[in-house]
Amino acid sequence: MEQASHGFIHGINGPVVKVHGKHAFNMLEMVLVGHDRLIGEVIRVLEDETIVQVYENTTGLKPGEPVISTGRPLTVRLGPGIIGNIFDGIERPLARIAADTGIFIRRGSIMDSLDRERLWEVKMLVRPGDHVKQGQIIAEVMETESVIHRIMVPPGIEGEIINAAENGLYNIDHVIAEVREGKNTHRLTLVQEWPVREPRPYLRRLPLDIPLVTGQRVIDTLFPLAKGGAAAIPGGFGTGKTLTQHQLAKWADADIIVYVGCGERGNEITEVLEDFPKLIDPRNGRPLMERTVLIGNTSNMPVAAREASIYTGITIAEYYRDMGYDVAIMADSTSRWAEALREISGRLEEMPAEEGFPAYLPSRLSEFYERAGCVETFNGNKGSVTIIGAVSPQGGDFSEPVTQNTKRFTRCFWALDKALAYTRHYPAINWINSYSEYSGQLEGWYYENAGQDFMEKKAELSRILQEEGRLLDIVKLIGSDILPEEQKLVLEMAKVIRQGFLQQNAYHEQDAYVPIKKQYMMMDSILRVNKKAAGLVALGVPVSVIRRSGVFEELIKMKYSISNENLEAFSELNSKTEGILDGIESDYRSAGRVKGS
Repeated sequence: MEQASHGFIHGINGPVVKVHGKHAFNMLEMVLVGHDRLIGEVIRVLEDETIVQVYENTTGLKPGEPVISTGRPLTVRLGPGIIGNIFDGIERPLARIAADTGIFIRRGSIMDSLDRERLWEVKMLVRPGDHVKQGQIIAEVMETESVIHRIMVPPGIEGEIINAAENGLYNIDHVIAEVREGKNTHRLTLVQEWPVREPRPYLRRLPLDIPLVTGQRVIDTLFPLAKGGAAAIPGGFGTGKTLTQHQLAKWADADIIVYVGCGERGNEITEVLEDFPKLIDPRNGRPLMERTVLIGNTSNMPVAAREASIYTGITIAEYYRDMGYDVAIMADSTSRWAEALREISGRLEEMPAEEGFPAYLPSRLSEFYERAGCVETFNGNKGSVTIIGAVSPQGGDFSEPVTQNTKRFTRCFWALDKALAYTRHYPAINWINSYSEYSGQLEGWYYENAGQDFMEKKAELSRILQEEGRLLDIVKLIGSDILPEEQKLVLEMAKVIRQGFLQQNAYHEQDAYVPIKKQYMMMDSILRVNKKAAGLVALGVPVSVIRRSGVFEELIKMKYSISNENLEAFSELNSKTEGILDGIESDYRSAGRVKGS
């Protein structure tokens, strides 16, 4: 579309620019600001002026410089080449910008987000005369060794194929098909564009009845997340939010990972950018980057682009969902995104709400998290977008607005605990403050794939942990010696659960990822010992005697001693622990020390 000047800069307030002159701007239209053509977006249209938020550093802009309309909203280009790439918040390729301008992004750097020169091996699935509709897959491209990129008819297009390319090598701009729709002809390439703030359409939503298996026991067993669900990971500084998301990105059974580093410290983003390319996908032994998209927007980058990065990430996730993939998007962190909203709101002189955040903070959060879901796409495939958003409350205060409003729109809450993190208990998810509302919907899946009594064992495990939390308050006051033996056993079993089940070693070959079946077997072994030990306590056996037998240590080390492939070893473990406890009972009975003897 031909660009035309529609105004000039009248005032500048950080990333917020007031525009006067000819007013033909549309709300949420992308504009080019100043002589350097900085990328901006219209966020308010008044009778005599337009307000634009600029996604780049506005230092050096002067009143009187032109503001140019593009006639379209802020969009992302969707096509082969996204996977394995690293973008900033407005989908500019950081690696290619670094090669062109150095380690700092030069103002006004407008670079194609996808490589227009690279040739892709295209396999056509349609021929002239075929009738196609929106979302239908018309071609396939092997984007990486791990991902087949399915070229789809863009939304809103339906008609007859009048021309189709042959199988072969093409760049992303090559017309591979022409679709006649009435009197109009649409020329389809390997790329389509989509406004980042508008959710992509789908046929219908599906129930969330399959878990996103992460291999992390505290998540999969106690607080599961459904594919297509939304989870929040709140935690103060140093509690392991980024570490947890790295583990989920590596091990979750999602087909595509979109990682959005939104407003985090530069060294953390650097660590992500350096570590991810080195990670190996445990599913196929290939580099993890072959199914990963990274969006890096550090805290020293322009604040408005931080606000846009979340939408860029979720739009890319929806695009791969439409192909039929299960996509997991990690947003780290939504608190920095909310702080960007607050800063821009303040510069717009809007009436602040709680703690200075804008009154529309809840609606913006809901717009983001509501784009999660499991859907049937227009091509008949089933796809999902699962959102895992980190929240960074100042001082670890979960009562602050971002955390509280996030809880309203997510059904899974993994509360990170500073005390657990400082004792090297990872993942540092507090089992008292966390919850998942997906458990009931996932019960059928666990029944079929883990064990028929999986949910009952999970409930018993949770009961022991809850009872420990209540008893610890008493122990702090009067010590543990005064407790009855039954309650001492609760404390011992809770310690076994914490150290042997909930705590996980990300660097251990057998413990970094644990399949659901092994998680079930571990629970079963723990609860077998708990039941048998409770019987011994009822007979008058002190918990100290059971502890000295070493049976608890056997349970704690089973996560290392039993491999993920050798689940038959649990039978040997159960026989060993039962033999130890039977020996204690036999000794007590022969000595006549059993109650009632």
